[in-house]
Amino acid sequence: MRVQRRAASTAALAISGLVTATLAAGPAQASPNPNSPEKLVAAVKADKVQKHLQAFQAIADANDGNRGAGTSGYEASAAYVEQQLRTAGYTPKRQYFDFFYEEVHATSLTVDGQAVENHPMSYSQGTGPGGVTGTLAAPAVSNLGCDATAYGTGADLTGKIALVSRGTCSFALKAAAAYDVGAEAVIVYNNAPGALNGTLGGVDPETAPATGVTQALGQELLAKMANGPVSATFILDKTMEVRQTFNVIAETTTGRDDNVVMIGAHLDGVHNGPGINDNGSGSAAILETALQLGKANKVNNTVRFAWWGAEELGLLGSEHYVYDLADNNPAELAKIATYLNFDMVGSPNYIIGVYDADQSTYEAPVDVPDGSIATEKIFTDYFEKAGQPWVDTAFSGRSDYAAFIEHGIASSGLFTGADGSKTAKEVAMFGGAEGIQYDPNYHTPADDLSNVSMEALGIMTGAIAHATGTLAYDTSMVNGKTSAGKSGTVKPGNPTPGTPRGTGVGHGHEAA
Repeated sequence: MRVQRRAASTAALAISGLVTATLAAGPAQASPNPNSPEKLVAAVKADKVQKHLQAFQAIADANDGNRGAGTSGYEASAAYVEQQLRTAGYTPKRQYFDFFYEEVHATSLTVDGQAVENHPMSYSQGTGPGGVTGTLAAPAVSNLGCDATAYGTGADLTGKIALVSRGTCSFALKAAAAYDVGAEAVIVYNNAPGALNGTLGGVDPETAPATGVTQALGQELLAKMANGPVSATFILDKTMEVRQTFNVIAETTTGRDDNVVMIGAHLDGVHNGPGINDNGSGSAAILETALQLGKANKVNNTVRFAWWGAEELGLLGSEHYVYDLADNNPAELAKIATYLNFDMVGSPNYIIGVYDADQSTYEAPVDVPDGSIATEKIFTDYFEKAGQPWVDTAFSGRSDYAAFIEHGIASSGLFTGADGSKTAKEVAMFGGAEGIQYDPNYHTPADDLSNVSMEALGIMTGAIAHATGTLAYDTSMVNGKTSAGKSGTVKPGNPTPGTPRGTGVGHGHEAA
């Protein structure tokens, strides 16, 4: 369905203009033509990426502390990215789509009258301002609570709040199972140390209000329940409505348009914080890469950059982009040689993680498209040559590459860690603190500028520039297509190099 362009917020644009003028007034003056991977790596500096992060922080500070989809903070973030791209000679475009907006007005969880930390799940049903109160009840058959049978035959949790463990099935299935047995709400405790920040992946009225707690709190509550009834009150007062948001897409003006390299990062953050590591870091890194690549006289393959909207609400922007092409322009989708995803590349207790397409460490729970292993190797060879330690991170499809791999497009990416905890082996490789989350401020208001490791960001920025520069000139290792000598040439039916071209978007795509 084609959606209409939404008017920009004047205040948001004014804020963006102020940030642009004071923090990053366009690309640096004259610099060498970055017409090789090595030159692009040299041009893409971490301190320039940091300036973009400063801009995102200033935008969040001026917009209720967040840059979430459907907010003035997101609008201002996008306007900043677009202004930077235009200065570098790109023609950014917006692709609009509808999404389900939620805003939490008040939330709390008390157990026997004592407040405890919890993190309500995205897309959870609300409780209303008065909340729900009930005795805690664990499933009688399986503590995972994946379906009604986990609670036992004929189980009735009316007037009770379910307490279940993370694992095996989705949070949505746990919330649906709790609803099926009549529970007033469901509390999911983590199956590893650290906070649990989950999403139900979509709105379903036949699910119980859901929140997440730590593994330690879950075990403590189970122990209390063994000694007698435990009462809890859960409040989740929220607004839920359909709104509109958008992706920002821009591409090089030269290069084969039948052999496209896509580089992406989600621009939105969660609605309760500025989202600077998650995912200002990835957005800023690919923005600076785009700005520097824009100085190249020509590239062999079209490089298309995407800043996705509403990733935090269920990968919505990237899914819209890919599904729209699959439904309306599959030939354009088939032109994408590979997709590179960058989601959280500056975690404070970082690892240097590469998506494990070759499954040398983790068995992938999804199909791995042809070409993904070769794309992964571009990153790992770069790190090996530089003497930089790295580890595999699961090729799980849990970020914006999911829709691409679902449609058979080779993919890879980098990740410095989120809510997992650092191991002793990883400390030996990268430093940091054992047993502490890679990002202790993941999905919290404290994910601000101080939450970013400049060391990690510098390492990852170099790798992003290297992979982008490599593929801009040669994708033969990924899909067998050679492009030497074809950069900037005009093929029949194609526009003259340097003039605006399409950005592989079907319905719902309009100029910003």
